[in-house]
Amino acid sequence: MALYHGSDHVIERPVFGGGRARNDFGVGFYCTRDVDLAKEWAATHRADGFANKYLFDADGLGVLRLDSPEFCVLHWISVLTAHRTFRLRNPVAARGRRYLAEHFAVNVEAADVVVGWRADDSYFDFAEGFLNNAITVQQLSVALRLGDLGEQIVLKSARAFSPDRLRFLDAEGADRSVYASRRQARNDAAGAAYRRLLEADARGLYLSDIMREGIGNGDPRLL
Repeated sequence: MALYHGSDHVIERPVFGGGRARNDFGVGFYCTRDVDLAKEWAATHRADGFANKYLFDADGLGVLRLDSPEFCVLHWISVLTAHRTFRLRNPVAARGRRYLAEHFAVNVEAADVVVGWRADDSYFDFAEGFLNNAITVQQLSVALRLGDLGEQIVLKSARAFSPDRLRFLDAEGADRSVYASRRQARNDAAGAAYRRLLEADARGLYLSDIMREGIGNGDPRLL
């Protein structure tokens, strides 16, 4: 498959173990199959960027798909809380983070490749809102479909970085005057839809409900 990585520079040889540990799924090389989405991730309002293109062979690798039926949105939240910093505004949030780790933890480090949503801009706020008991898990599931979030493919293991699996092809420029505004528009649209969602009837399960009732993986109320 063709993969694209948005960056402020050309990366011909991605390095295993590089990158920040505080990304969504920990240390890894974050990519997408959508070249325009990679350009949105690459460009800022101050600088142009690049969508680096690679040919990737995943055959025989262990691929963990967080969007598969065996997982629910709480698994994704649990992975985020293990790697990113959330503002915990009340005691429920602190207890909730521990509850998610105990009941919905996913070992992303055991995978060669992880596929899942990207918690970018407004989407991180959605996750934080749920963790702080401000929205229900059902509202969160709807919110993650707002604004066309996009899927990220993260290379995690040394095997995935092998030169015979990951080959640089070329890099396309990402014009900030085009792609920074597109990213902002996507974020603004999602934020506006989220505010409308908050004004609607908040039926469903808050994090406090999930903890109080001891709800775990496989419970149909989480679907």
